[in-house]
Amino acid sequence: MAAPEEHDSPTEASQPMVEEEETKTFKDLGVTDVLCEACDQLGWTKPTKIQIEAIPLALQGRDIIGLAETGSGKTGAFALPILNALLETPQRLFALVLTPTRELAFQISEQFEALGSSIGVQSAVIVGGIDSMSQSLALAKKPHVIIATPGRLIDHLENTKGFNLRALKYLVMDEADRILNMDFETEVDKILKVIPRDRKTFLFSATMTKKVQKLQRAALKNPVKCAVSSKYQTVEKLQQYYIFIPSKFKSKRLGSLNKFKAKARSILLATDVASRGLDIPHVDVVVNFDIPTHSKDYIHRVGRTARAGRSGKAITFVTQYDVELFQRIEYLIGKKLPVFPTQDDEVMMLTERVAEAQRFARMELREHGEKKKRSREDAGDNDDTEGAIGVRNKVAGGKMKKRKGR
Repeated sequence: MAAPEEHDSPTEASQPMVEEEETKTFKDLGVTDVLCEACDQLGWTKPTKIQIEAIPLALQGRDIIGLAETGSGKTGAFALPILNALLETPQRLFALVLTPTRELAFQISEQFEALGSSIGVQSAVIVGGIDSMSQSLALAKKPHVIIATPGRLIDHLENTKGFNLRALKYLVMDEADRILNMDFETEVDKILKVIPRDRKTFLFSATMTKKVQKLQRAALKNPVKCAVSSKYQTVEKLQQYYIFIPSKFKSKRLGSLNKFKAKARSILLATDVASRGLDIPHVDVVVNFDIPTHSKDYIHRVGRTARAGRSGKAITFVTQYDVELFQRIEYLIGKKLPVFPTQDDEVMMLTERVAEAQRFARMELREHGEKKKRSREDAGDNDDTEGAIGVRNKVAGGKMKKRKGR
């Protein structure tokens, strides 16, 4: 990390700038009317705890360290002050948001564009796994906000002609602990060296690790620390249960992110892949198929539901081998979880039907595979078969010629 400048220790925001019980709207926090209307259209009826603490301070021009439980509305806590400032002093390449993953980058971009749709805000997502040329063209248009993973951003800073961040006004490091755990320290250091020192910086993290503290000293000036929870805990509206289930009867993993996006699924079977960076508002239930080895990962997994003031359920499968891990989780969150009511007899009656259906499915798949193999072998014996002729027609454009002759 870059050599730290001489900055004061972060000031604790011990009391919210506006008392939560008195806050009814985002307007009370100082957010301008056009952005308040955007919040209403998104269904953000009232600010979350981290927004209540961070937004007024950010609007005053302070650097912010935000420590908040997952699903607490952190994106709004930094997006609204940035857009508010952008309205006052319009400028291209105004803000940079660094994130650890592609998925999180696209979600943040969606929220920026939704909040700023009525004022014409343009954003660009710069992440790996996507064509660099199309990203270079997007950067050439000079968007207002860039959301990027550190590695790909460095590629463009070094190789994309005419692109620089010398006029940047705002830097956000979201999920800073995860950025550093993914060994992006060198990239972050390079970015800090090529952006203006005279800027506003927001650092958001689930945990305050030694690496994050070092980054805070290097990147922030006299920051205010906004922590909405002093210990590891889950949100109040999350109902948590466990189901004790013998290991041999555990269900199969299911799931696709696209099915959630399409609202075709509302139950998430969680592994550590889903523990952070996914914001799917309509997830009603999270099922922990396996208990996480690290108890803190449980907090992040169940945080996929009951987000931003909504309610939700989390159910954890506990086998005879998981009791100790489960007790560690209960100790961490400071509560004893109740057993989820189930009809064991009815469930066990279904296991035979499920096993039979699986057996038939495997047989059908095997037969289907054998038929395809035989058809390929038959086609290979005689290249003048109808199938081969059809392929040659398509390649040579024969099908189109036939249509013209009709």
